[in-house]
Amino acid sequence: MERSREHEEEEEWDRAAASHETTKTVFIEDAFKTTGVPPWTKQITLRAMGTSLLLSLVFNFIVCKLNLTTGVIPSLNVAAGLLGYALIKAWTTILAKVGFLKQPFTRQENTVIQTCVVASSGIAFSSGTASYLLGMSPRVAGQGDSGNTPANIKKLSIGWMMGFLFVVSFVGLFSIVPLRKIMILKYKLTYPSGTATAYLINSFHTPKGAKLAKKQVMVLFKSFVFSIAFAFFQWFYTAVDGCGFSNFPTFGLQAYEKRFYFDFSSTYVGVGMICPYMVNVSLLVGAIISWGIMWPKIEDKKGIWYSADLSPSSLHGIQGYRVFIAIAMMLGDGLYHVLFMLMKTILSLISKNSSKDSSIVTPDFTDRDAQIANYDEQRRTEFFLKDQIPDKVAIAGYIILAIISIIAVPFIFHQLKWYHILVAYTIAPVLAFCNAYGCGLTDWSLASNYGKLAIIIFSSWVGLEHGGVIAGLASCGVMMSIVSTASDLMQDFKTGYLTLSSPRSMFVSQVIGTAMGCFLTPLVFWFFYNAYPIGDPEGTYPAPYGLLYRGIALLGVEGISSLPKNCLNLVIGFFIAGFVINLVQELLKRKETRFKIYRFIPSPMCMAIPFYLGGYFAIDMCVGSLILYIWEKKNKQKATDFAPAVASGLICGESLWSVPAAILALVNVKPPICMKFLSASVNAKVDKFLDGS
Repeated sequence: MERSREHEEEEEWDRAAASHETTKTVFIEDAFKTTGVPPWTKQITLRAMGTSLLLSLVFNFIVCKLNLTTGVIPSLNVAAGLLGYALIKAWTTILAKVGFLKQPFTRQENTVIQTCVVASSGIAFSSGTASYLLGMSPRVAGQGDSGNTPANIKKLSIGWMMGFLFVVSFVGLFSIVPLRKIMILKYKLTYPSGTATAYLINSFHTPKGAKLAKKQVMVLFKSFVFSIAFAFFQWFYTAVDGCGFSNFPTFGLQAYEKRFYFDFSSTYVGVGMICPYMVNVSLLVGAIISWGIMWPKIEDKKGIWYSADLSPSSLHGIQGYRVFIAIAMMLGDGLYHVLFMLMKTILSLISKNSSKDSSIVTPDFTDRDAQIANYDEQRRTEFFLKDQIPDKVAIAGYIILAIISIIAVPFIFHQLKWYHILVAYTIAPVLAFCNAYGCGLTDWSLASNYGKLAIIIFSSWVGLEHGGVIAGLASCGVMMSIVSTASDLMQDFKTGYLTLSSPRSMFVSQVIGTAMGCFLTPLVFWFFYNAYPIGDPEGTYPAPYGLLYRGIALLGVEGISSLPKNCLNLVIGFFIAGFVINLVQELLKRKETRFKIYRFIPSPMCMAIPFYLGGYFAIDMCVGSLILYIWEKKNKQKATDFAPAVASGLICGESLWSVPAAILALVNVKPPICMKFLSASVNAKVDKFLDGS
């Protein structure tokens, strides 16, 4: 019976494909005409929630590790969709063989899993465990010489961290719900990530797509096994810090001292295969400008520009130049994108509202093309409007949750008063709309930029004496949570629209995924926090954004007085550069279309990240880009089909090895070997010392 049904589905798809070849049109829903759409209550199943919980735990570990190492996090949508499909498909196949399958696996259920997992891993990013929350800790505060008063430090605790996330993370979900029909149906915003995810899920549930998905899962599994096995092998050579393959001086010891080396990280090779080429090149360019040129020149001014007696981690020494110049470039880049997105949003709204009927789209199709396109659109609109979320419920939910947050947050952070939170929640819906609308146009989420602006505004409002550093960092969490979850939810609505998933199931699964993230993220972070010296610039997990976000708060409360000598001039220069580089790129994109030079202009935000960390991870990512480039030259189709699976396996394998590695560290089980690299002169001294002993 099962084989007969699969055969019929394949014949149906082949007929649809033949029709596609004849008319040369792209259609989706015509291929699913014979497949029923379950009600929204049947789209959220126990097996979907169980799978979501398992994958949420896995992806929380991955995102947490990436956050604590470099803060560069690629899109994991492909991995989440593929793994969700593979787990449920395997389960339903087993049940079907023994005759216990009661409900088939649908693309709507697949979308629910995807939404849950992405919502949970999104909390791992917006929770700030590696940025604004970590910036409050004594570990990070101790790296600076100012702002270390008791009012500006908060000891991290899993209890208040989890409570804070539960209080602030759900408000943003209700802020944007009333606008879903306007965004999806009237303005027809593309939401590129949501659209790509929907097409991926749709393809899994066609006969040909299912065959490809099986191959992709096998490739991902092989890549995963290689990655975790290689990470396990490397562990044996890391008895103490500074040992092992991760400290291999690939380009010589002098380059190694300037943090230019390949550290054999499967994770960042995989990240490099996913990220666009220009992102990886931008990181490398930033590393060369900072660690190759600027920092050596500034270090030559030691004793003139800053005291020679300062520790290397002092923000009044060389570390201050690294941190504040990186912050300046990020803020310049962020300001440009905020202004650009606001202008684009306003102009787009004016254009759409001034048209005679903005809800009607007249595509340049043939009659049959238009018929199929209209069929797709009508069917999707029908199901999108079927299960509505009443606007009254959304507005009431926002107000009630905002009141709870206004009351609860000051108990967690006494530096913030109720009126601070009230102001944040008053302006947050406007920013959430701007971010969700801009994300629909360009796929850029500016949540972290809005968070940085909140740090400066609220930290300067509260002041240093009254705990402005903590107030600014906490307000960043409030703002980021609202803005980030709002755009994520609208992406999910777009995915649901294209897969005929109910808006209610999307909203409920987003709520469940957010709850999973609020519970799992602090637990996963606490696991790492107790196993390793998180935030140590020279350690395995430097967590760069912790110090960077605290630096922004110090700028807010202290102003330019917190900057080392001549740092202000450099900060202003790099702030302007971050803005101007983006402006030049946009102008070239519009005016110069022959050679498309804009494609080769680096991203200021990406260039700023290695200012603090160094170039080692940028080299890893460029290796990933090189692998992908060669693969595409040899066989572009195979690279397109399997590169995301290979990259996801590399990321998952090494990232998940960090779990047993952390457990071994907690129980004081150390690797047996230290593999270290010395210069010939130092090695001779060591030999002489050993012979003498």
